[in-house]
Amino acid sequence: MPNDFNQQIIEEFRANAGEVGGPFEGARLILLTTTGARSGERHTTPVAYYADGDGDVLVIASAAGAPKHPDWFHNLVAHPQVTVESGVFTYEATAEVLEGTARDDAFARAVEADPGWADYQARTSRVIPVVALHQNPSDGPPNVGASSMGQYVRLIHDAFRRELALIRKEIGNTGPTLGAQLRINCLTFCQGLHNHHTGEDIAMFPFLADSHPDLAPVIDRLREEHERIAELTAELKQVIGADPAVPVDPRHVREEVERLTTALEAHLTYEEEQLIPVLDAPAKSAGSAGSAH
Repeated sequence: MPNDFNQQIIEEFRANAGEVGGPFEGARLILLTTTGARSGERHTTPVAYYADGDGDVLVIASAAGAPKHPDWFHNLVAHPQVTVESGVFTYEATAEVLEGTARDDAFARAVEADPGWADYQARTSRVIPVVALHQNPSDGPPNVGASSMGQYVRLIHDAFRRELALIRKEIGNTGPTLGAQLRINCLTFCQGLHNHHTGEDIAMFPFLADSHPDLAPVIDRLREEHERIAELTAELKQVIGADPAVPVDPRHVREEVERLTTALEAHLTYEEEQLIPVLDAPAKSAGSAGSAH
């Protein structure tokens, strides 16, 4: 039987590119679609997640400390192929239930980031599972819920804005040293930004340069800003350090994150002002391009 509360979150999530209010406002949330262990039917559930590097995410089968694992966990054990919706991207993934030290380390990172997970574990005698979702390789462009290239750019930019705002909040709330999960969040953000800018440099910018030669000064400026932002992310990674066992002062990380935030927001705003009208012009004259979702 469908859960009305979950269904409301799912609808809000899909309508607002992954942003929801209520008890999950500001949380990192995905929609996880599994195949029923018994029924074979598809079921979608909103779940909190943590970045795990290399494009993987972790989900925790806490069921708020209930005595039994949640249904979605039983489903992915039976059928590890799942669908993940991030609010911007939709992709297929393979679920792996972590065991032993890998599970314990991942759960410890989650507890450090949010002690509520420890409260859930204390309520139940079962060991709460941690599951890694590994994105499956895919040919072709990513599956994005956008009706135009301009909307695509806006969705990606807003996702970066939300994640950076979360990281800034987490740094403000952290203790005297940078937590392990927060460190991963910062590094994951840097890698995602690098991937996005590389994609623009090798695909979108050359396309626009060919089709709109008058945009050459804009594209030159955007490329220069990409280089500057790459320098800032490199400086942030240097402050964080290569060895997670070495303590890091969050104040130094905060300084670098603030520098990155200022430069990135100016860059995103300029790009949106200059490119979105051009990217959306064909859609306005030829009708909707159709959702890629």
